[in-house]
Amino acid sequence: MANQIVKSPTMLTLVVGLVLAAAVVSANGQSTSVVVTADIPFDFIVADKTLPSGKYTVRSASADGTALKISSLDGESSAMRLSNLAVATGKKRNAKMVFHRYGQQYFLAEVWSGDNYGRQLLKSKRERHLRQELASNAAKSDEAYEIVEVVGQIR
Repeated sequence: MANQIVKSPTMLTLVVGLVLAAAVVSANGQSTSVVVTADIPFDFIVADKTLPSGKYTVRSASADGTALKISSLDGESSAMRLSNLAVATGKKRNAKMVFHRYGQQYFLAEVWSGDNYGRQLLKSKRERHLRQELASNAAKSDEAYEIVEVVGQIR
């Protein structure tokens, strides 16, 4: 009888753990298999690399989807960046790339594949520094922060 009492909570914990692991794998799987393409009308920064305006694709560069490869369609420019899973609540999202603008500098911040799952890129030292500068110099109007979305297509 005592053996049965010990087995029951252990089994329940094991089952709950397996269900949570399956949910995480499922969510990651949905966010890594899609390639998003967009025509970016401005130069932008990924990590510490400035990429020129043009048509770009973003695809997973790792099995778990944490590494993203951003490359121009002409093959001239590319960069890689680590990312975290982003989950949207509410209405369905469109395929898009989201940028943070500080003055005239654009940083790629998020990539959405057209469902409720996307990838949020880790902020670079350069972006964190600009954000801190902006917060301390709030009176400068030419250093405004803005979120810019560029509609993408799923390939």
